[in-house]
Parts: sequence; structure tokens; C-alpha cells
Amino acid sequence: MKGPVSTKWIDGMAFEVNINGHKFTIDAVEEVGGKNRGPQPKPFMLAALGGCTAMDIVSILSKMRVEITDFEVLVDGKLTDEHPKHYQSMHIQYVFTGSNLPMDKLQKAVELSQDRYCGVSASYKKAMEITYEIIVKEG
Repeated sequence: MKGPVSTKWIDGMAFEVNINGHKFTIDAVEEVGGKNRGPQPKPFMLAALGGCTAMDIVSILSKMRVEITDFEVLVDGKLTDEHPKHYQSMHIQYVFTGSNLPMDKLQKAVELSQDRYCGVSASYKKAMEITYEIIVKEG
């Protein structure tokens, strides 16, 4: 990563975020004064975890010569009820699709990501519980 992430006010509750030249809008929902022109900021924490671990998994499985036909990471989070509302836990679903996928290698790849390589997971584990499950689909 080079340089800081920029968050520039557009109007109302909308901001333009710039990450290494990639720009997108974040906004709030109408109930709190936004116009819902983009996602709210907190779910990006879920996306950061999903993206970080997904990239690890694809890289690790490639080195293990495990061929998948599809792969998806779903991350859900549970927020606290009181302010400041923050994630108290996150749960990851690793959904692999392929023929005769070796569960031991899938498990090893997930463990390596969670315990050694994913910096987002390492940071989040200091603040909340992170759980996961592996789902395998034939195809």
C-alpha cells in the first residue's frame, strides 16, 4: 500500500474514498441523514477480512496444486447493541466448489490463512472472536 487512504466529504453524509487511486462513495442510510449512494463504512471491515483471507487461500491452494472451480468467502458480523456499536464477533464461511476436493488441504489452507498469513484476521482477533466453517460443493 502506498500513501494514505483519503476520505473526502461530498455532501450530506456522503464521502469519496480513494485507496491507491481506486475511488468509491460511502454514504449513510436515509434514516440517519444519508442518501444511500454507497455502502456504509462498517461492512468494509467484513470485506477486508474476506478479501485478505480469500487471497491467501487461492495462493496457498495453487501452491498445493488443488484445483477449485469456484470459491467464495462469506463474512458475517455481530454488532454490539450499545454505542459505540462495533463488531463483537465475525464468522467466515469458506465455500469451495470442485471435484473430489481434499478436505485436509482445504483445512490446512484455511488454518494457514487464519493463523499465519492474514493480517486483517490477526488484527481483528485482538478485538473480537473470529470463527469459520468450510463448505464443499461438488462441481
